[in-house]
Amino acid sequence: MKIAVEGCMHGELDIVYDTLRRLEEAEGVKIDLLLCCGDFQAVRNENDLQCVSVPQKYRTMNTFWKYYSGEAVAPYPTIFIGGNHEASNYLWELYYGGWAAPNIYFLGFAGVVKFGNIRIGGLSGIHNKHHYHLGHYERPPYNKDTIRSVYHVRHYDVLKLMHLKEPLDVFLSHDWPLGITEYGNWQKLISVKKNFEDEVNNRTLGSKPAAELLNKLKPPYWFSAHLHCKFPAVIQHGKNGPTTKFLALDKCIPGRNFLQVIDIPSNPGPYEIQYDEEWLAITRKFNSVFPLARTQFTMRDEQLDTQEDRQWVRSKLNTRGAKPFDFVQTAPSFNPSSTTSKQSITVCCRNPQTESFLQLLELPYLLDSSKSEMFGRNESTSQTGNTLDNEDIELPDEDEDALEDDE
Repeated sequence: MKIAVEGCMHGELDIVYDTLRRLEEAEGVKIDLLLCCGDFQAVRNENDLQCVSVPQKYRTMNTFWKYYSGEAVAPYPTIFIGGNHEASNYLWELYYGGWAAPNIYFLGFAGVVKFGNIRIGGLSGIHNKHHYHLGHYERPPYNKDTIRSVYHVRHYDVLKLMHLKEPLDVFLSHDWPLGITEYGNWQKLISVKKNFEDEVNNRTLGSKPAAELLNKLKPPYWFSAHLHCKFPAVIQHGKNGPTTKFLALDKCIPGRNFLQVIDIPSNPGPYEIQYDEEWLAITRKFNSVFPLARTQFTMRDEQLDTQEDRQWVRSKLNTRGAKPFDFVQTAPSFNPSSTTSKQSITVCCRNPQTESFLQLLELPYLLDSSKSEMFGRNESTSQTGNTLDNEDIELPDEDEDALEDDE
């Protein structure tokens, strides 16, 4: 299977897809899948653009809206994670993952899917210690603070990924794992990115949660972006353990290293994106403690048993199939021929894909809850799955730390 990996997309889908077409023609190969490591910018219209955390001069529509509206169709199955410059209102609709446009799949704030027999996991956002143990409290319309905190990685999502037991083939993160520079040519890196030198020397460059996931999951391939440069590394997990090939890529700019094609052994095609049974079981297990308030949330490190949920999910998928629910538009698309701006107040929207996904797992819809409590929720008439015992949860006192600069 030939998989193309792209760093930061920044909404430039036309450029990336055209580059891949030219590569196919020049090399006589066929690309099976495109992976994007964040800053995808799935901007559908002017409202979405106001939910992207960038300076005003960088708020441009770019080309995702063409694929959302149907004017263009993604020529390759595309899977992406979120970064720190996203239409966060739209990605929140698809928190659990789903089609952002036909043939373009968002992996969710954390998620795992299968593409053929290749298992792909990912974690959206970037790490910020001040928000890591908080719940997902941000809701549109965002203010100047929540537009910058909504994309910060949360402990809850990392814990779900830490419960994976079956091996992954590929993992995506926007942040680099902390300490990854020790496994590559860091001298060359700081000669190109001189402002990285202190962080590299002090071992503060990168994300600690991503490093913990790398040490736990040990995937053969790990791809990242965010720092706008190419950096390869090879991690040997223990003396006789498996190895992980790490690669960070640049943003989509001519002359930069923003794209790489790799070959991964796989079963013969055709391939399609499918739900992952183990991940759905973990999602079902953890949904009863989904933290949605600005209070701190942590859980102890011991592994929770998801076997009962696994059997339940397997029965559901055997009946329904593992293909994700169909794409549905939930907002009007940008119209370049319109002479007037169509901005309005952005509010939470219930995406039919997410509603169908939760109905499949018999879980309540909680994404538009602003004052949800940890237990005893009754926002939905559907079943809530297996709940976790109170003794599994630690709830420290709230800590009102200030935001740190993470751009």
